[in-house]
Amino acid sequence: MPRIIGVDIPKEKRIEMALCYIYGIGRSLSNKILKIANVNPDKRAKDLTEEEVASLSTIIQKDYRVEGDLRRDISANIKRLIDIGTYRGFRHRRGLPVRGQRTKTNARTRKGPRKTVGVIRQKAERAPAKDSGTAEKK
Repeated sequence: MPRIIGVDIPKEKRIEMALCYIYGIGRSLSNKILKIANVNPDKRAKDLTEEEVASLSTIIQKDYRVEGDLRRDISANIKRLIDIGTYRGFRHRRGLPVRGQRTKTNARTRKGPRKTVGVIRQKAERAPAKDSGTAEKK
C-alpha cells in the first residue's frame, strides 16, 4: 500500500479514487493534484513509482490542508462559534441540526436514537389487577 501524508491508500484502486481516502481530498481536488503532478489518473496505486508518490505528497503538503490540520481547523471553528454564543454554536452544543433542517420528524442522525418518554406508576398500580368477572372454584 502506498503511503501518502501518513495515510495508507488502497493499492488496487485507480489513483484518482485512492487519493480520496485522504481526509480533505475529493474527486475534483484529486484530479487537480494528479494534473499538477503529471500522473495518469487511470494508473493503479500499486503501479506508482517512488518519484510519483513523492511528488504527490509534496504537492499535497505544500498547497492543501488535509488530515489532522483540516480536522483541527474545523473543530476550532466550531469551538469559536460555541464560545461567541451564535445560534449555530448553540445548535452544535445541543447536538441538533445546524443548517435549518426540521427536527419534529427526522434529524435522527444528529439527535441520536429516540428516547421513549413513559409514565412512572406507583407499585400498587403496576401489580396486575385480578379479574373480578370470574369466580374462583373451591
